[in-house]
Amino acid sequence: MQREKIPVNICLKISYDGTGFAGFQMQAGSLLTVQGVLEKALGRLYKQPVRVAAAGRTDAGVHALEQVVSYRAPFDIPVDRLPRAINSLLPAEVVVWRAEEKPEEFHARFCAVKKIYSYTLDRGPFPQIMKRRYTWYYPYDLNIRAMAEGGNRLAGRHDFSAFRAGGSSTGSAVRNLYRVSIDDRAESCLLILKFEGDGFMYKMVRLMVGSLIRIGRGKLEPADLEEALAGRQPGAAGPAAPPQGLCLEKVEY
Repeated sequence: MQREKIPVNICLKISYDGTGFAGFQMQAGSLLTVQGVLEKALGRLYKQPVRVAAAGRTDAGVHALEQVVSYRAPFDIPVDRLPRAINSLLPAEVVVWRAEEKPEEFHARFCAVKKIYSYTLDRGPFPQIMKRRYTWYYPYDLNIRAMAEGGNRLAGRHDFSAFRAGGSSTGSAVRNLYRVSIDDRAESCLLILKFEGDGFMYKMVRLMVGSLIRIGRGKLEPADLEEALAGRQPGAAGPAAPPQGLCLEKVEY
């Protein structure tokens, strides 16, 4: 199965159900993380330690449809064989669905130019049991038009310090939020909010969702979000929506 070409820069695209994980990033102690189980599987495959870099560090309970990781393989395994080989060593909650060989300079995090997150609300009269792990059940009336206006106020290049939760790494909070969209799928009782940007901080999307929900309930005005971004009304940010409705949908390079 091995070839002579070494080393090799590999990019994997993976999906995972984040319900039982303490986030993507490896943590001290015995907490279960996506990075931990992935590196364990790669270590068994290559019979030596392998470290991965991810496009984004999803929080505890957050899911991913298209997370991207990269790593330096100690020897070359044909990329068409990698997904099945790695999946055979992973728990069912994590699936590798594509592997590609990349140029030496490729890095899953530093080369990413855009990330797309979705947040899904279940708005049915009763919770949809088969969707409970991936939605926030919120059956209350919402002013969708006002929420959309609030999303438009968030879009742009701003200092998002008000939407950065405690525990975030230090550094600039300036981000480009290219687009906020709201898809009201009344036939399936789902409301899907999407956020497209060049980067997101710890709980940033969940705090924005919390603010938009408050706007939808009439507890905030869309203009309050501009005040929050300007630092004049930090209380307009959040509270953070629960993690299970959040999903990393796509990473673009």
